[in-house]
Amino acid sequence: MRPISEEDLTTRARIRDAAMALFTEQGVKATTIRGIAEAAKASPGLVQHHFGTKEELRQACDEYVVSYLREQVTVGVTDHNLEKPEFIENVHRTAPPLLKYLGRALVDGSPAAAAMFDELVSVTEEHLADEDRSEADHRARATVLTVMKLGITVLHEHVSRALGSDLYAPQGAVRVGKAQLDLIRPEFLGQELFDQARTGLEKVEGQR
Repeated sequence: MRPISEEDLTTRARIRDAAMALFTEQGVKATTIRGIAEAAKASPGLVQHHFGTKEELRQACDEYVVSYLREQVTVGVTDHNLEKPEFIENVHRTAPPLLKYLGRALVDGSPAAAAMFDELVSVTEEHLADEDRSEADHRARATVLTVMKLGITVLHEHVSRALGSDLYAPQGAVRVGKAQLDLIRPEFLGQELFDQARTGLEKVEGQR
């Protein structure tokens, strides 16, 4: 088997990113391998060489988004980086195309989209505060919180219009993040996690 070169990895990422953008904009059914190839400045044969079929390419996009979300939860929550402006700014820079893709995938529906939703619920449940666990239905609370957060992603165009600024621009993202914290009781997330998130957003806002 031919070893994978750096150029191969770059080409694969370029094709994947082009596919994600087209899947987001026009849906999977309306997107063609040829259209992806044109957007990625590659040949249809090269797209098929790296990913096979369009469905396999979609699966690769789904897996990439899930991997990204896992990584950000680990770095931000598990490793306690929520209060660091550089972490927040990195998320603001890298997350928008992936979140837009996720929103479209959830609307269009697919087994992979369902798996992404289920994983987000599980991650949310894992990081909810342990207080009163015996009396609270944490699965239900995690599911509802996940739906509330994903609703912003799915309806991002309406949110941006209502705010008068792009949800995925740094200013819009900070506004929405602070509004979310205003609506969530600190003890629901845990006071430490809540304070870290609030501090991080205030630091980023103060730098602008």
